[in-house]
Amino acid sequence: MKDIKNKENIKEIIKYIIFGGLTTLVSLGSFKLFDFLLGEKLYLVSNVLSWICAAAFAFISNKLWVFNSKSRKARVVVREALSFAGARLFSLGIEEVGLWLLISVCAMEQMHPLVLFGFSFNGAFIAKLIMQVIVVILNYIFSKLVIFKKKKEEKA
Repeated sequence: MKDIKNKENIKEIIKYIIFGGLTTLVSLGSFKLFDFLLGEKLYLVSNVLSWICAAAFAFISNKLWVFNSKSRKARVVVREALSFAGARLFSLGIEEVGLWLLISVCAMEQMHPLVLFGFSFNGAFIAKLIMQVIVVILNYIFSKLVIFKKKKEEKA
Protein backbone atom coordinates (compact mmCIF):
# COMPACT_ATOMS: atom_id res chain seq x y z
CA MET A 1 0.00 0.00 0.00
CA LYS A 2 2.86 2.35 0.86
CA ASP A 3 4.54 1.61 -2.48
CA ILE A 4 1.36 2.51 -4.37
CA LYS A 5 1.00 5.75 -2.40
CA ASN A 6 4.66 6.65 -3.04
CA LYS A 7 4.30 5.92 -6.77
CA GLU A 8 1.15 8.07 -6.91
CA ASN A 9 2.97 10.93 -5.16
CA ILE A 10 5.94 10.66 -7.51
CA LYS A 11 3.64 10.62 -10.57
CA GLU A 12 1.81 13.66 -9.20
CA ILE A 13 5.06 15.55 -8.64
CA ILE A 14 6.26 14.68 -12.14
CA LYS A 15 2.96 15.89 -13.62
CA TYR A 16 3.19 19.08 -11.53
CA ILE A 17 6.73 19.68 -12.78
CA ILE A 18 5.61 19.18 -16.40
CA PHE A 19 2.52 21.38 -16.14
CA GLY A 20 4.34 23.79 -13.83
CA GLY A 21 7.00 24.08 -16.53
CA LEU A 22 4.32 24.77 -19.13
CA THR A 23 2.70 27.31 -16.81
CA THR A 24 6.10 28.94 -16.34
CA LEU A 25 6.49 29.13 -20.12
CA VAL A 26 3.06 30.78 -20.38
CA SER A 27 4.05 33.19 -17.62
CA LEU A 28 7.49 34.03 -19.00
CA GLY A 29 6.32 34.21 -22.60
CA SER A 30 3.39 36.48 -21.83
CA PHE A 31 5.62 38.59 -19.52
CA LYS A 32 8.12 39.05 -22.35
CA LEU A 33 5.24 39.98 -24.70
CA PHE A 34 3.65 42.47 -22.29
CA ASP A 35 7.08 43.85 -21.35
CA PHE A 36 7.70 44.48 -25.08
CA LEU A 37 4.22 45.98 -25.66
CA LEU A 38 4.05 48.14 -22.52
CA GLY A 39 7.73 48.94 -22.04
CA GLU A 40 10.21 47.93 -19.38
CA LYS A 41 9.13 50.64 -16.93
CA LEU A 42 5.74 48.92 -16.50
CA TYR A 43 7.22 45.56 -15.48
CA LEU A 44 4.83 45.17 -12.54
CA VAL A 45 1.81 45.65 -14.84
CA SER A 46 3.32 43.19 -17.31
CA ASN A 47 3.75 40.74 -14.45
CA VAL A 48 0.09 41.00 -13.37
CA LEU A 49 -1.09 40.46 -16.95
CA SER A 50 1.21 37.46 -17.37
CA TRP A 51 -0.04 36.14 -14.02
CA ILE A 52 -3.64 36.19 -15.30
CA CYS A 53 -2.64 34.16 -18.38
CA ALA A 54 -0.62 31.66 -16.35
CA ALA A 55 -3.19 31.30 -13.54
CA ALA A 56 -5.97 30.43 -16.00
CA PHE A 57 -3.78 27.79 -17.64
CA ALA A 58 -2.58 26.46 -14.27
CA PHE A 59 -6.06 26.08 -12.76
CA ILE A 60 -7.30 23.97 -15.64
CA SER A 61 -4.18 21.81 -15.91
CA ASN A 62 -3.84 21.34 -12.13
CA LYS A 63 -7.50 20.49 -11.67
CA LEU A 64 -7.79 18.03 -14.51
CA TRP A 65 -4.38 16.44 -14.99
CA VAL A 66 -2.15 17.01 -11.97
CA PHE A 67 -4.43 16.55 -8.98
CA ASN A 68 -7.19 14.68 -10.88
CA SER A 69 -10.05 16.67 -9.40
CA LYS A 70 -12.81 15.43 -11.69
CA SER A 71 -15.77 16.88 -9.79
CA ARG A 72 -18.05 19.05 -11.89
CA LYS A 73 -20.32 19.95 -8.98
CA ALA A 74 -20.71 23.72 -8.93
CA ARG A 75 -20.01 23.89 -5.19
CA VAL A 76 -16.72 21.98 -5.55
CA VAL A 77 -15.54 23.86 -8.66
CA VAL A 78 -16.35 27.25 -7.11
CA ARG A 79 -14.53 26.30 -3.89
CA GLU A 80 -11.51 25.11 -5.85
CA ALA A 81 -11.50 28.18 -8.10
CA LEU A 82 -11.79 30.62 -5.20
CA SER A 83 -9.14 28.92 -3.08
CA PHE A 84 -6.89 28.61 -6.16
CA ALA A 85 -7.34 32.32 -6.95
CA GLY A 86 -6.68 33.27 -3.31
CA ALA A 87 -3.50 31.20 -3.11
CA ARG A 88 -2.31 32.49 -6.48
CA LEU A 89 -3.02 36.08 -5.45
CA PHE A 90 -0.92 35.50 -2.35
CA SER A 91 1.97 34.12 -4.42
CA LEU A 92 1.50 36.99 -6.90
CA GLY A 93 1.98 39.41 -4.00
CA ILE A 94 5.18 37.63 -3.05
CA GLU A 95 6.31 37.70 -6.68
CA GLU A 96 5.53 41.41 -7.08
CA VAL A 97 7.48 42.28 -3.91
CA GLY A 98 10.34 40.02 -5.02
CA LEU A 99 10.42 41.61 -8.48
CA TRP A 100 10.41 45.08 -6.97
CA LEU A 101 13.24 44.13 -4.61
CA LEU A 102 15.35 42.50 -7.32
CA ILE A 103 14.76 45.20 -9.92
CA SER A 104 14.54 48.41 -7.93
CA VAL A 105 16.51 47.69 -4.79
CA CYS A 106 19.12 45.31 -6.24
CA ALA A 107 19.27 47.35 -9.47
CA MET A 108 18.84 44.39 -11.81
CA GLU A 109 17.35 46.74 -14.40
CA GLN A 110 20.83 48.21 -14.82
CA MET A 111 22.50 44.93 -15.69
CA HIS A 112 23.52 44.30 -19.26
CA PRO A 113 21.04 42.16 -21.20
CA LEU A 114 21.87 38.47 -21.34
CA VAL A 115 21.79 37.08 -24.88
CA LEU A 116 20.95 33.40 -25.31
CA PHE A 117 20.14 31.72 -28.61
CA GLY A 118 19.75 35.12 -30.24
CA PHE A 119 17.24 36.37 -27.66
CA SER A 120 18.03 39.30 -25.39
CA PHE A 121 16.88 39.02 -21.76
CA ASN A 122 16.84 42.16 -19.63
CA GLY A 123 17.16 42.36 -15.85
CA ALA A 124 13.38 42.37 -15.36
CA PHE A 125 13.07 39.07 -17.23
CA ILE A 126 15.89 37.50 -15.22
CA ALA A 127 14.29 38.71 -11.97
CA LYS A 128 10.98 37.21 -13.16
CA LEU A 129 12.73 33.89 -13.78
CA ILE A 130 14.23 33.89 -10.26
CA MET A 131 10.84 34.64 -8.72
CA GLN A 132 9.20 31.88 -10.78
CA VAL A 133 11.22 29.25 -8.92
CA ILE A 134 9.95 30.53 -5.56
CA VAL A 135 6.37 30.86 -6.81
CA VAL A 136 6.25 27.36 -8.34
CA ILE A 137 7.26 25.83 -5.00
CA LEU A 138 4.69 27.88 -3.07
CA ASN A 139 1.93 27.10 -5.56
CA TYR A 140 2.58 23.36 -5.35
CA ILE A 141 2.32 23.46 -1.57
CA PHE A 142 -0.96 25.43 -1.72
CA SER A 143 -2.42 23.19 -4.44
CA LYS A 144 -1.44 19.92 -2.78
CA LEU A 145 -2.33 20.76 0.81
CA VAL A 146 -5.28 23.13 0.43
CA ILE A 147 -6.90 23.60 -2.97
CA PHE A 148 -7.09 20.10 -4.47
CA LYS A 149 -6.77 18.19 -1.20
CA LYS A 150 -8.68 14.95 -1.43
CA LYS A 151 -11.16 14.22 1.32
CA LYS A 152 -10.87 10.86 3.09
CA GLU A 153 -13.88 9.41 1.26
CA GLU A 154 -12.38 10.42 -2.11
CA LYS A 155 -9.10 8.62 -1.29
CA ALA A 156 -10.80 5.33 -0.57
